[in-house]
Amino acid sequence: MSAVRLEHDIWVLVADGEKALFLRNEGDAEYPHLEVFREIHEDNPATHDQGTDRPGRLHDGTQAHRSAVQETDWHRIEKARFAKELSDRLYKMAHRHSFKKIVLVAPPVVLGELRKDLHKEVADKVTAEVPKTLTNHTVDEMEKILMAS
Repeated sequence: MSAVRLEHDIWVLVADGEKALFLRNEGDAEYPHLEVFREIHEDNPATHDQGTDRPGRLHDGTQAHRSAVQETDWHRIEKARFAKELSDRLYKMAHRHSFKKIVLVAPPVVLGELRKDLHKEVADKVTAEVPKTLTNHTVDEMEKILMAS
């Protein structure tokens, strides 16, 4: 995989299931200088903290046999909802011509959810996708990791 090219004024979205950082390269491709211009943070507690019910059971017809129903993964549902919210926000920004190119950085699951919901107008502006979790790194570390990715 070749290094991500961070041209001047390119946007970088670094996200996970709870946090999103919108960055803009104020430097150039050789010496990037990413600046955070927007941050979104939503609480997404673990499933056991969100769901209070035990997994359900279904009766199979007239027999005494019962089947368990898988517990709902509220944490994963919230990650998908957050990715959808981000894709909607990106569409509005792209529609206003706020950015010309963007790099998406997120864990594989979130990146997949985000990609699934991207409008064509945004997808056409995506120059790279990096399947990594970088939301807890400093901006300097993000620059180094992206340049090496």
